[in-house]
Amino acid sequence: MISEVTLSSELVADELRPVLLRLARELRKETEQLGVTARQATLLWLVKRSPGLSLAELAAEEGISPPALSGHVDRLERAGLLERVRSSEDRRRVGLRLTEDGARLLRRIRARRTTWLTERLGALEPSELEAIEEAVPALRRLLGDNA
Repeated sequence: MISEVTLSSELVADELRPVLLRLARELRKETEQLGVTARQATLLWLVKRSPGLSLAELAAEEGISPPALSGHVDRLERAGLLERVRSSEDRRRVGLRLTEDGARLLRRIRARRTTWLTERLGALEPSELEAIEEAVPALRRLLGDNA
């Protein structure tokens, strides 16, 4: 027998999943308007968060193989958004660092996505906006983010 909680979770999941997928797709489009893919934007953000990250560490963070990631990093480096930096402590270690152009692009991506979302949220009724605001902490917990 399926409990009411399980059934309710399944119903919410069934309704929430396509909404989140479409929201993510729309935000990706905003990123792509600036000439980078969503994956590339994520890689830039990860390097910004952890400067000096190696290619292997970045691949592990993204859950893909270093060879698969290498092409993305090469393109970002050729575009002047990332640079490889040899460690002064261990000359064999090469880390990744965001360039000023990369940091500027991340700011533009964030501003563009925020503007897109702000415009849509502004079209909602106050009670709808409040409901979304109240759901944010639960959505963070859903993703394992306790902040």
